[in-house]
Amino acid sequence: MAKDKFTAIWVSHSSISDFLKCPRAYYLNNVYKDPKTGHKITLMQSALALGQAVHDVIESLSILPVEQRFNESLLVKFDSAWKKVSGKKGGFEDEEQESRYKKRGATMLRRIMEHPGPLKNRAVKIHKELPNYWLSEEDNLILCGKVDWLEYLPDKDSVHIIDFKTGKSEEKPNSLQLPIYHLLVHHCQKRKVEKSSFWYLERNNEITPVELPDLQKSHDDVLKIAKKIKVLRQLSHYKCPEDGCSACLPLEKIVRGEGEFVGVNEFSRRDTYILLRNIQEENTSSVL
Repeated sequence: MAKDKFTAIWVSHSSISDFLKCPRAYYLNNVYKDPKTGHKITLMQSALALGQAVHDVIESLSILPVEQRFNESLLVKFDSAWKKVSGKKGGFEDEEQESRYKKRGATMLRRIMEHPGPLKNRAVKIHKELPNYWLSEEDNLILCGKVDWLEYLPDKDSVHIIDFKTGKSEEKPNSLQLPIYHLLVHHCQKRKVEKSSFWYLERNNEITPVELPDLQKSHDDVLKIAKKIKVLRQLSHYKCPEDGCSACLPLEKIVRGEGEFVGVNEFSRRDTYILLRNIQEENTSSVL
């Protein structure tokens, strides 16, 4: 089969997570388009807004020379980034809730300023707006995703994958996030991946080293799930096994017109909605 990115099925950590939770949630997040706008939909929640704003600030550092990264206070940058998610745009129900989340974000960025760790070292940038590669040309599958930070390790001319966590819970041991990041970094730039880490910004001043996933096993695991997604799309059998679960029901409400439209996402061109009084804020972690 000739390579064609327009007909290929694109998979990512977020779409695979949707699929593993619920086929219906996968459909509503990754296939369904509003017939009126032609756009996909997304549900904005407070924890996601927090993660987006903090990650925007960190992302802005990676393109700056090392000596210039902290010339401007990260809190000033955070105020600017927060405007994009303030109020209903971030799924906040009231000013008190928004204030709590914004304070959490400011604390995380203050932690980075006081303990910059790897952020004071050189970084490697993958020069693609959305890093991607052919997971399987035969199956017409592409793996894509953005990696938070690649620290450059000059001694070995290699890179260190770092993922910033803004949620309260730890990443699960069986998570495919690092395996997917390892695959993307391996295929989308030339340097060897030396190590990987999480940085739990809510509570830790330093990064937490994580065992680097095996590339072949990562490929096999991700490809196995991607093939199941392909079959699901071919059959169009997007049924929730529970006839309505926590992953798909909020999205069903949006489709039924029960959500409140708050704008179009600048990057993904998705119609963004909120469901007030239906946000499980303390149990939701962000994935970017």
